[in-house]
Order: sequence, then structure tokens, then C-alpha cells
Amino acid sequence: MNVNELLKRYAAGERHFSGISLQGADLNHAYLSGADLSRANLQNARLNEVLLHAVNLSEADLSGAELEGANLFEAILSGANLSNAKLKAANLAECDLSGASLREADLSGATLNLASLSEADLRGAKLNEARLCGARLWKADLSGADLRGADLCDANLCETNLLDSNLDPADLTEAFLTGTIMPDGSIHQ
Repeated sequence: MNVNELLKRYAAGERHFSGISLQGADLNHAYLSGADLSRANLQNARLNEVLLHAVNLSEADLSGAELEGANLFEAILSGANLSNAKLKAANLAECDLSGASLREADLSGATLNLASLSEADLRGAKLNEARLCGARLWKADLSGADLRGADLCDANLCETNLLDSNLDPADLTEAFLTGTIMPDGSIHQ
């Protein structure tokens, strides 16, 4: 399936595109809210400024994809591969990213308020100036992540790995840190 066919079928009311392959496709500024793109291959796809509200991208491969400024509010991305993805200023508020791989992803300035990132792999991710208020990062791996200026107020970071992460300055007001491995290797009690 190509991009034009996908958009035409979406406009006609079809929403189930599970397993499609659009590797490297240009979907910039597309509107695909509510679509089922689970297990889709969107490696290196361009999805800048795309509207993906409440889309299902569970177990999709978005490695290397460009999603700068994309609106993924309430999207399901559990188990998705977003390694090396560009998500600058993306709206991922209230998304389910549990178990997702966001290794080396650029989430600078992204909104992840109330998102679920439990057991997500965020090693080496750029989260500077990101908003993560109330986010659930239980058992997430943020080792080596850049969290400078990130807003983590009320976030659940219990049992999270922050080893070698840069948190200066990050807002951890009322964050839950029990069992968290801190940047210096100590475990927060």
C-alpha cells in the first residue's frame, strides 16, 4: 500500500491498517486520528506535524521516523520501536508508551504529561525541556538520558534507572523516587 492509497481509504472511513509497510513514506501533515496502525512498518517515515490522536501504533516500528510537532495525544504506542526517532515538540500526553523502545530518541520539548512509560527503554534519549508531569516511568531505563530542564513534577520514577542521566536542572517536585537509581549510582530510599 502506498501513502495515497492509505489516505484515500482513511478518507473513505477505513481505520484498520494493522501491519502495513510504509517504510520511508512521507506523511507530513496527514490526518490519521483513530487509525489502527499496530505492527506497522514506518521506519524512517516522515510524520512531522501529523495528527495521530488516539491512534493505535502498538508494536509498530517507527525507528528513525520524524515526528516533530506531531500530535499523538492518547495514542497507544506500547511495545513500539521509536529508537532514534525525532519527536521534538511532539504531543505525547496521556500516551501509552509502556515497554516501548525510545533509545537515543529526541524528545526535546515534547509533552508527555500523564503518559505511561513504564518499563520503557529511554537510554540516551534527549528529554531536555520535556514536560512529564504525572507521567508513569516505573522501571523505565533512562540511563544516560538528557533531562536538563525537564518537568517531572508528580512523576512516578519508582525503580527507574537514571544512572549517568543529566538532571541539572530538572523539576522533581513531589516525584516518586523510591528505589530509583540516581545519576551518581545511589539508590533513592
